Amino acid sequence: MHPPAPEPDRAEPAPDRLGEPSIAGTNAGPDHQPSNLDLASGVLVRRARRAPGGGWRRGVHRLTGGLLSPGLSASAAHHDELVARIRQPIGGDYRIAVLSLKGGVGKTTTTIGLGSTFASLRGDCVIAVDANPDFGTLAQRVRQQTDSTVRDLLRVADDIERYSDVRAHTSQAASRLEVLASERDPAVSEAFSEADYRDVVDILKVYYNIILTDCGTGIMHSAMRGVLDLADALVLVGSPAVDGARSAAATLDWLQHHGYGELVERTVVVISSPRPGATNVDMDALTGHFLSRCRALQVVPFDEHLAEGAEIELDLLRPATRLAYTELAAMVADDFPALTGRHAAPL
Repeated sequence: MHPPAPEPDRAEPAPDRLGEPSIAGTNAGPDHQPSNLDLASGVLVRRARRAPGGGWRRGVHRLTGGLLSPGLSASAAHHDELVARIRQPIGGDYRIAVLSLKGGVGKTTTTIGLGSTFASLRGDCVIAVDANPDFGTLAQRVRQQTDSTVRDLLRVADDIERYSDVRAHTSQAASRLEVLASERDPAVSEAFSEADYRDVVDILKVYYNIILTDCGTGIMHSAMRGVLDLADALVLVGSPAVDGARSAAATLDWLQHHGYGELVERTVVVISSPRPGATNVDMDALTGHFLSRCRALQVVPFDEHLAEGAEIELDLLRPATRLAYTELAAMVADDFPALTGRHAAPL
């Protein structure tokens, strides 16, 4: 009499091809409740790692037909992290005042560089307004598409019904940044008042998610109170020089003493280098002073393209300069969640 044959071992469900679990293996158990989350693209779709953009990593990726991907470099990963911060959603609109009490330190250049970076990396509408009463040059830094000014926009305010009605009065850079020019007649531009500025913002906030204002160098001119009252954040531009640093510090003092302490706390300081070469100024001391008073600080290096004083194209900037503006935009965008919904239309 033969002994009973041993019961065969229970084999584990064989995995499907490509190392994926079998259908039976995906069930979490009898208590598992189906959910729409089970059908999320992150669960159902296997995505390959993004191909490296350059260097030896890209060479290895191409030579192996994508079988080996060393992943992103530290600089590429840093750039992706900055872009993710810049692309944060905004509830309503976000208003940035770019200010400096001293001329020639790169205030208008910073407005275009920051605005162009936002416009090129976000999918929504970004506009820069020239609020300088003394023949502002903001519109000269992008390709001119119209002779209209802020005064022309105000003149037809009652007839504006759609985005295209506003777009007819703006010029657009290759980055998609739009610019609303100031009045070119100094006698007329002096009449640009606080009420006028508020009316302009009332129009733009319906169609644009980010509104930058290139302010004049005089903090006491008529429209300035409206600019500061409506601003969500301030970008204060200075230079790596004693007089430029003192001007920036004096601006913060004035704001603090006139009821804008909260705005000072949300200020991002930009140290813009107008000349090539190193400076004798102690940058560590300068940085430490402003970081003790403001939210963040960004240094923008000298760039020949910016120094031309002509139209600004992001693609013509040095990599270090473009990275500096991307970092600046991410610093500003870090404040988006804090003010989400502040300017959103009531339901």
